[in-house]
Amino acid sequence: MHNERLSRRLRFIVEHYLDGKGAELKESVLAIEIFGRTDHDPKQNSIVRTEASRLRARLNEYYVTAGKEDAVVIELPKGGYAPVLHRRQATVTETAVPRGRIRVGIAVTAALVVAGTVAFMISPRSKPITIGVLPLANVSQESDSSYFADGLTDQIIHDLSIIQGLAVRSSTSSFAIRRKSLNVREAGRQLGVDYILEGSVFRAGSQARIDVRLVRARDDLLVWSGRYERGLSDVLAIQDEISRGVVNSLRLNLGHGRRRYEVATDIYDAYLRARAISVENGFPGINRSIGPLEEVVARDPDFAPAWADLAAAYGIRSGEFQFAISGEIAKMRFATAKALELDPLLSQAHDAQGMVYAREGRWAEAERSFRRALGIDPNRPDVHRDYAMSVLMPLGRFDEAITQARLAVTADPLSWFMRSTLVYLLIPAGRLDEAQAACDLLPRDTADTGELQGRILLARGRIDAAIGVLKTAYDRGLPPGNQVRGELGYAYARAGRREDAEKLLASTSSVNPFNHAFVCAGLGDRECTIDYLTRAATAGPFRIGRELRFAEFGLVGDDPRVKSLRVRMGLPF
Repeated sequence: MHNERLSRRLRFIVEHYLDGKGAELKESVLAIEIFGRTDHDPKQNSIVRTEASRLRARLNEYYVTAGKEDAVVIELPKGGYAPVLHRRQATVTETAVPRGRIRVGIAVTAALVVAGTVAFMISPRSKPITIGVLPLANVSQESDSSYFADGLTDQIIHDLSIIQGLAVRSSTSSFAIRRKSLNVREAGRQLGVDYILEGSVFRAGSQARIDVRLVRARDDLLVWSGRYERGLSDVLAIQDEISRGVVNSLRLNLGHGRRRYEVATDIYDAYLRARAISVENGFPGINRSIGPLEEVVARDPDFAPAWADLAAAYGIRSGEFQFAISGEIAKMRFATAKALELDPLLSQAHDAQGMVYAREGRWAEAERSFRRALGIDPNRPDVHRDYAMSVLMPLGRFDEAITQARLAVTADPLSWFMRSTLVYLLIPAGRLDEAQAACDLLPRDTADTGELQGRILLARGRIDAAIGVLKTAYDRGLPPGNQVRGELGYAYARAGRREDAEKLLASTSSVNPFNHAFVCAGLGDRECTIDYLTRAATAGPFRIGRELRFAEFGLVGDDPRVKSLRVRMGLPF
């Protein structure tokens, strides 16, 4: 569908040009004629420029593949929207023909060429090549250089993931492989990939040596290798060269959707350090990365990736009651706007924009932002998860949400966070056998797994078994706001253990109002349940929209006050 839209845009601009209306092809006109944006403001909305860049990249791809023998080449120069048509090779005879006849000849040929170009653009793409990037080994004598190797690995994964024709496994799964000390074939099998990129980093002062090799996973065949000995100021160029080495060895086209950033070496080093903090440690790591990322953008306000990562981190905190939610949303909104202003083709910036809109109940705009992020980089598991949890689940579109969650698991197969999201969605959808199968793959010693297993058992009516699982998770000690407390209180109440439920209600922290609402619902207290659900609505429509999808709150589902709350939050019934 996306390529069909691109083909329609190409046909529109070429036909206008051939009709002598090239001067009319301006941003304001395209916004109305192609995108239906009658109120288009180029300072606030970059859709025309973004889509022109995508069309330009697709044309470049066409003319080095299926269209490499075409007589007429269609170009879309940067900075404008009128196409330029020219013959690929001009002969002596052709140059002697009057200019007007050349134009007519090109126009006639172009009318035929456009059809072939359009056919290429809407044709199904071949299955992408799958690749996993193993963490670069730190072989430096400086023990504190491990962050540099980890951060560089993360950035290589990002650079490769936006290349059309590659499906790259995420950082979470790549770093999980390191802990298992697997060989290439086993790593390829666990990641479900065709190729593995591995290597090492040696850093000494301001110099670095980076060795990488691309290996075919099924037979350990070396496909390509590279060695780079440079100063740290060239690390961005090295990342580009590694991407080109992979692309050339696999006979892919690099395209023009990637942007090079000019950033000082010490600032980029600090950015890699912040990224390394967040990669392996889930929410605690993301939370700890905020301070270092804030320092990066303070030192270089023009570095878009740091703004985008900061926006995402604020977004994750904005769903946690222990933080000042409104303040986190305000900071997320500002960081997102900066990232998009600096680089409108940054996938994670559009992901953050989607989360901003979802927290404001602007569902259609949120969905467009998530889809834009996936259009730029379909390999980002975070975007699939955020789209499912922030829009599709609150709106009750479970089949679509589960599809997105499965895509996230495919892109990040060793991430417990992505798998737990899938379980979380399958339970209220009533697909309990699938939920149990997915839950069985999660680590057994976490509170999140205990909560999900408890919810599955509650949904099956196995109350006593649920209490056993939830009590074990509760006894491990929980961070503020964890909802195992509320689920355990709910299970006690359902089992008729009112005293235990009330005792838990009295001792439950007020950080997370949902915990109180769960216990009240289990006790059958409608007034108490609605009171705490109303308090929980401060987290925004996306959060309460998710929880109201669970059967635990069926007690108050038809209450006029809950219906009024849904209306106020912009949620469907």
